[in-house]
Amino acid sequence: MANNMTDTIIKPDMTTPNHTEKSNAEPNGNTAGQSWFNRPIPGIKQQLTAPLTAVETEPSTKCSNCHSMITNTALIFNCYVCPHCDHHLPMSARERLNWLLDQVEGELGQQFTAKDPLRFVDSKPYPQRMTEAQDKTGESEALIVLYGKLRNLDIVTCAFDFRFMGGSMGSVVGDRFVQAAEKALADKVPLVCFAASGGARMQEGLLSLMQMARTAAAIERLRIAGVPYIVILTNPVYGGVTASLAMLGDIHLAEPKAMIGFAGKRVIEQTVRETLEEPFQRAEFLLEHGVVDEVVHRHQMIDTIYRLLAKLSRMPNVDA
Repeated sequence: MANNMTDTIIKPDMTTPNHTEKSNAEPNGNTAGQSWFNRPIPGIKQQLTAPLTAVETEPSTKCSNCHSMITNTALIFNCYVCPHCDHHLPMSARERLNWLLDQVEGELGQQFTAKDPLRFVDSKPYPQRMTEAQDKTGESEALIVLYGKLRNLDIVTCAFDFRFMGGSMGSVVGDRFVQAAEKALADKVPLVCFAASGGARMQEGLLSLMQMARTAAAIERLRIAGVPYIVILTNPVYGGVTASLAMLGDIHLAEPKAMIGFAGKRVIEQTVRETLEEPFQRAEFLLEHGVVDEVVHRHQMIDTIYRLLAKLSRMPNVDA
């Protein structure tokens, strides 16, 4: 019996947990030989950021139609046409003429400068407005005249810069256009005009209105001599420019959705007391009513101008 009791006491219970091993185990979160204060701290994971796009790193322009941001480099290579919605953004006069001409041989009219014969003052004196416009655009007036080559054609070109006081036509603009017409007449080469204007320049009063007659007379001399004159209507063309040189061409082209008219849309609405819905005064509306001959996308504009001038100049082997 004693042997049985001894065996009972000495024999370990295999089902009992080993408390000794559990007490010797390290606390959770600690490693051997380290206290809680010396525990390894996990590093902060850095969030991976996407590389900056070209729009975020380069000078960009916001499309006025779809509000997309386009880099200025992309706009220049795409002729200032939005790659997202195909909207035609404005071009400066010098950029437009350099884009059209393959070779620029000279510039006309830089000797003309605007005066202030009426001493006109509205919210600002007229000379101050001129100085601000010149600083803003880097140009001396609202019309730029260049002559050179379009492929194998000698041509004279002029373009309005709408950034310069709304492309308004004053005495200097009239002088430069007449000089361009006289150059085309003397050399018997075509004249191409890109129109973009708000009308006559009110700061010069009657002197600005006289330019309508001067430019019309110069264009009539071109017609009598058989010298081609093509007008490209861009956005926008209004007022005295529409009533004179912009609507006296042999052929009138227009860019898509360009606003073209004499009086503004709101002025007409207030006069007739009716709401004029789109596309009133748009290039497509004027094409339907026979005011313009063709609405041409900017990417096809150079080819179209060249083909028309070649045909009017009776050059052989040019496709219609």
